[in-house]
Amino acid sequence: MTHDHDIELRPTPRQVEAALNPPPGRIGGDLVVETLAGLGATTVFGLPGQHALGMFDALRRSDLTYVGLRVENNAGFAADAYGRITGEAAPLLLSTGPGALTSLPALQEAAAASSPVIAISSQVPTAGVGGGRHGYLHELRDQQASFRDIVKSVHVVRAQSQIPSAIAAAWQSALTAPHGPVWVEIPEDVLLAEAALPVVTPMDAFPDDLLPRPELTAVAAGLLADAARPVIIAGGGVVRSDASGKLRALAERLDAPVVTTFGGKGAFPWEHPLSLQSWLEDRHTTDFLEDADVLLVVGSGLGELSSNYHTFTPRGRIIQIEADLGKLESNHPALGIHADARTALQALLETVPERTDPTAAERVRTVLDKVAARIDAQDLGEERRILAAVREALPAGAPSFWDMTILTYWAWSAWPGAMHSAQGAGGLGYGFPAALGAAVADPGTPVLAVSGDGGALYSIAELATAKQYGLPVTWLIVDDGGYGILRAYMKDAFGEATATATELARPDFVALAESFGVPAVRTTPDTLAADLAKALAAPGPSVVVLPAVLKMFAPTHR
Repeated sequence: MTHDHDIELRPTPRQVEAALNPPPGRIGGDLVVETLAGLGATTVFGLPGQHALGMFDALRRSDLTYVGLRVENNAGFAADAYGRITGEAAPLLLSTGPGALTSLPALQEAAAASSPVIAISSQVPTAGVGGGRHGYLHELRDQQASFRDIVKSVHVVRAQSQIPSAIAAAWQSALTAPHGPVWVEIPEDVLLAEAALPVVTPMDAFPDDLLPRPELTAVAAGLLADAARPVIIAGGGVVRSDASGKLRALAERLDAPVVTTFGGKGAFPWEHPLSLQSWLEDRHTTDFLEDADVLLVVGSGLGELSSNYHTFTPRGRIIQIEADLGKLESNHPALGIHADARTALQALLETVPERTDPTAAERVRTVLDKVAARIDAQDLGEERRILAAVREALPAGAPSFWDMTILTYWAWSAWPGAMHSAQGAGGLGYGFPAALGAAVADPGTPVLAVSGDGGALYSIAELATAKQYGLPVTWLIVDDGGYGILRAYMKDAFGEATATATELARPDFVALAESFGVPAVRTTPDTLAADLAKALAAPGPSVVVLPAVLKMFAPTHR
């Protein structure tokens, strides 16, 4: 008996001919780029190195667009942002040893933020793998061990025939909820050897669906239907699964207030009558959440920043929808539903009856008024004016990427809508290279990067990348003469900051940018909105430097 799938798998005569007569001059690196193209990749990021040259040679024979950055960590940040913007897997090509290890902070951020990065690294020749004694340049005793604690999965290749399947498995892993970075390791000799295998044809590596258990969503629907004061906490999982519309529909059906975590900004409309916005470091918000009799947490593990530094002590019943099994009930007992946010919210929408609460919007407004009054009582006019100027200058729909700096800490709570930051792992240097990755994903839209002077020095070399590729990224550098937030932390904790640690000699950022051929301007709080808008409207990269020492609003934990 002949089945339909037997017919579908039977190659055509032309396919047989092509397979039996592959084009000459191919090597193992060609199998890598052919597999990536066959999986749907169009763009790869990275940095070449001695052992990885087989992959980079193969790029010449492919249709893939290569974007090379100056530091592997920054290439990882760019790939991370590309994945966040497109929702697609972002290949990252790396060399062995120091080159691979330099990408670790970026892969940690991708893991914390659930960004689908496909890191493909070379390795020393097969004869030297695992020994640590052969004397190969860049040799490590166990290179993959350095990545196992960070990435979702590790895929080791030791023969050319393994390359397509290993990369396809990594691709599927990266895009299965929760998204995250994966690691593929291929020895140099495997990449350089002549390839006798046929050209890799297009293949499917569809992510596995992470569906909620129906008996759990039935219980959750019952709890929400019977709740007197339901509240929703929307985390980054809502954004990553493109479930904002379903979240809004559920909130409106329940008349339930919604607060978005710092990683979940943009998951719910900022000015919606049910929006508590993102004031998670304010005790008024925390008190409101604690008073909920049913708290629906979607796509958040309620970690340190999302729980007001672990001072949040809920009194009601928690329903937690989380794709990362390790985060399920990791901080609070809950009805834990291991599922992708989108599929779980859809299940609830199909089962939860409509609920009306005419007081919900009024209670939300009361909390926001209390938050505003507390901020108004502090001497923070300059900080609020600067953040408002940035928001005014940024065109609607233009993405923004924020480094770990005081203005970012403000934006987490006060920025009205979507933003991307390094708050997952909290490493410095994220903003500018990530913005470059976003600009590669959508070169027709201007992108804003925000850094402090300390963080800017981590990624200053990428001005050359921005110029080389003509990427439309405007980089706002808030220059306060050092590590401003660490200076503030030390003063709060010890009464005085260690100046040799927090105060920095730094370059003239305007002159330095211009030396790269990137236009730059020094601005003031009064001219910031106009200068930033002008820079964002111009083609290609630009830098705006704002000398300013900013203060944080006083948090209220207890």
